Amino acid sequence: MTPAVRAVHETITTITPLDELERAQLTEAANWVARTGDIFRRAKPATPGRHLVSYVVVVDPAGDAVFLVDHIKAGRWLPPGGHVEPGEHPAVTARREAEEELGVTADLGLHHDPLFLTITTTVGIDGGHEDVSLWYILVADRSTEFVLDPGEFHRGRWWRLEEVAGADPARFDPHFPRFLTKLRRISDVTGSLRHPVRSAAEELPRSLS
Repeated sequence: MTPAVRAVHETITTITPLDELERAQLTEAANWVARTGDIFRRAKPATPGRHLVSYVVVVDPAGDAVFLVDHIKAGRWLPPGGHVEPGEHPAVTARREAEEELGVTADLGLHHDPLFLTITTTVGIDGGHEDVSLWYILVADRSTEFVLDPGEFHRGRWWRLEEVAGADPARFDPHFPRFLTKLRRISDVTGSLRHPVRSAAEELPRSLS
């Protein structure tokens, strides 16, 4: 493995599964990373057909609301995020996507380790390929002002967790309800979502190639 691929494999193996589906997808993702060095998107829109993505789920410190964007191409309300560039650490991708798509500096509120992993066949304009997605938490107060990328999103808004539960599931990533279940478990343990002790910016180089 290259250093970049090894870092991704180590990141995947640190995730504690929520349920049997995540356990199976974690195993599949770890095996996929171990057997191929081509885990990064090389060409738009989807070459190779399975590649690595980092989601950035912006969460209120109380853990009872998330900020989602109305994604133009996917036609769904999704967390911001994007493809991991060749040689890039996924946490650095999460930080970069927060800066590019939300206009915020993610260093202080971005959790270094992902909470969740999913393998999903995409939908929408560029649909049909598989995203192996690492879901990172970015803690931000609801007073935060976001500057959205108009080329990517129609709009963005805070969603209360109970509001998501009452909405049509087809409006979101198919695994989003499961992510919220995992998020609630963390909130129940800690009483709130704290800002991370360590910063991704302090610990991670932009390239691991």
